[in-house]
Amino acid sequence: MLPQGCFEHHVAIVTGGGTGIGKAIARTLGRLGASVVLASRKKEVLDAAARDLSAQGIHALAVPTDVREPDQVDALVAATLAAFGRLDVLVNNAAGNFTSPSESLTPNGFRTVVDIVLNGSFLCSRAAAKHWIGRDAPGNIVNLIATYAWTGAPGVAHSAAAKAGVWNLTQTLASEWGRKKIRVNAVAPGIVVTENAAKNLGFDDPKVQAALSATIPLGRLLSSDEVADAVAYLASPFASYVTGACLTIDGGLGLSRGLLGQAEEVMRRMEKP
Repeated sequence: MLPQGCFEHHVAIVTGGGTGIGKAIARTLGRLGASVVLASRKKEVLDAAARDLSAQGIHALAVPTDVREPDQVDALVAATLAAFGRLDVLVNNAAGNFTSPSESLTPNGFRTVVDIVLNGSFLCSRAAAKHWIGRDAPGNIVNLIATYAWTGAPGVAHSAAAKAGVWNLTQTLASEWGRKKIRVNAVAPGIVVTENAAKNLGFDDPKVQAALSATIPLGRLLSSDEVADAVAYLASPFASYVTGACLTIDGGLGLSRGLLGQAEEVMRRMEKP
């Protein structure tokens, strides 16, 4: 765990910050001293999350934002600066996902996921970087990707393609913006059971969770708080010489045949009537 106060006087935007991993990231950064700005499309979800974090002593602001819309992304950065006077960290966590055989995946379904994940990450990164570069100020960006960004996985052609794009974007922006004092890194979580994952990917079945856990060398699934810890490290001064890197936290799944086991499990669930 990073020391308390290491994000004191820092301000962080977390997209997709109203639920699941995003809310856990905002909570962790807030407990370490940051003021956090939660961004996603659903105002009622954001407001509830902001109230919850505020009750824990965290300065939290909800700004409804569709990351696919450049004007709304610019307004998100403007609202952050108006409320707190600064921006230090951007966490690109907003995503959409569901399982579908590729031949059944609609063009709109593919386009929507790529638009949220890849285009949204670029638009948010661009808006934050313009602020930092214009003021000759340092900045930190952490992108959430997935281990199937470089391996592929059945049933998630849209998400895998988008996450692979974000990984390449991470490296490209890190190489371009390093001299401008902006670090850009990524976190690739393994299997995390969040509310949305349970609903969209079928992880709510304890038998499925047990089967997936059996494929992982550490023998268990990943928690949202563990993802948040990884993001906090990369955004912190303790990673001041780290850029263009990806921190994989998958319990060793990618080290063995476990990845194949995961893919087979996904295929079995997709084939159920």
